[in-house]
Amino acid sequence: MDPITMAAVGTAVGGTMSFKGKQAEAKQIQAIAERNAQAAEEEKKVLAEVKADQEVSLRKQSERLVGTQRVMTAASGVQMTGSPMTIAADTFFATQLDALNIQQASSREQAMKTDEAAMTRLEGRAKASGAKYQSYASLINSGTKAATLMG
Repeated sequence: MDPITMAAVGTAVGGTMSFKGKQAEAKQIQAIAERNAQAAEEEKKVLAEVKADQEVSLRKQSERLVGTQRVMTAASGVQMTGSPMTIAADTFFATQLDALNIQQASSREQAMKTDEAAMTRLEGRAKASGAKYQSYASLINSGTKAATLMG
């Protein structure tokens, strides 16, 4: 085999190896993006559980507070009407408002994680497409060089 043919074959083989490498890179990029998206979705679930626990804790604290208010009111000989009843109602409504704030924060956090997962997948697909296009360009380039060397 003459040196020009060997160079052409080497160029073609190098181009093929580069093509295969970029194709593998594209698959790896997509796999990593999918894994990162799944991690964001798992974080979303954990955040929802944490907020649900916060809400339960808030409601239990409120119940204890109302119970304490009732006991203290009863111990003082005052009946739960008028001002003491208003305080209990205020406590109840404040708890409801705090619980709604926790739920709203939970919804926002979950939406952000959903968006993060979607963007991660989209970014992975875009990067993988770029790697695939580079692999095709490499193959075409090496084919062109090999053809030029062959004359």
